[in-house]
Amino acid sequence: MKNPRLIAVGVGPGDPELLTLKGARLLREADVVVTPVGDRSESSVAQSIIAGLVDADRQQLLTHVYPMKKNPAEMEDAWQASAAEVAALVREGKMVAFVTLGDPFLYSTFLYLYRIVLDQYPDVAVEVVPGISSINAAAAVADLPLGGAADRIAILPATFEEDKLRQTLLDFDTVVLMKVSRVFDRVRGLLKEIGGDRQAVYVKRTGLSGEAVFYDLDAVKAEDLDYLSLVIVGRPGGWRD
Repeated sequence: MKNPRLIAVGVGPGDPELLTLKGARLLREADVVVTPVGDRSESSVAQSIIAGLVDADRQQLLTHVYPMKKNPAEMEDAWQASAAEVAALVREGKMVAFVTLGDPFLYSTFLYLYRIVLDQYPDVAVEVVPGISSINAAAAVADLPLGGAADRIAILPATFEEDKLRQTLLDFDTVVLMKVSRVFDRVRGLLKEIGGDRQAVYVKRTGLSGEAVFYDLDAVKAEDLDYLSLVIVGRPGGWRD
């Protein structure tokens, strides 16, 4: 007998081979597979990752549309509707897999749904299957270790307030800036202003078509900027000294 529950499955950054064995198994076993779709390029990525794992003849495949707004309150109605449908399906005895890029607990679409389910549907069991984040995948592609020994690592949205971002770059050995495309010029200027001997790498579309790594931020042009991108600022002195 299947255990009715909501399962958040992190499917990784884009390459289907980076999906975990557990995640793939549960996607095949699920009665219902939910894929979130917004108005960003990441929307179709999750669908392409799981395309070879789901069976439309056997499973119920749902697409939940969420308008991507800066203010979470503007998305609340969509999330409430999604949570209500998911909870109803679980209460019917179904196993519902919710697909999310990267890891469900790291800057994930799933976190909005998770909050509502915990608060309003406490009888609905929730399981989280971790996934490989774009951070780990980008570091591997760029051959840039994230940290070791006593190194301190900071991960934050690139839109973080500039003064706080400057201080973070000074205080941490490795800094990962997520979703950097909209503020790339400001980030590049700040890194030049701070100076130092740190390697900064721009990585876009990790594990997807169009993947690219730029070790010289000055070489990044407007056409190279992508929503699915990040910058890794390595430890002072680098790893090869």
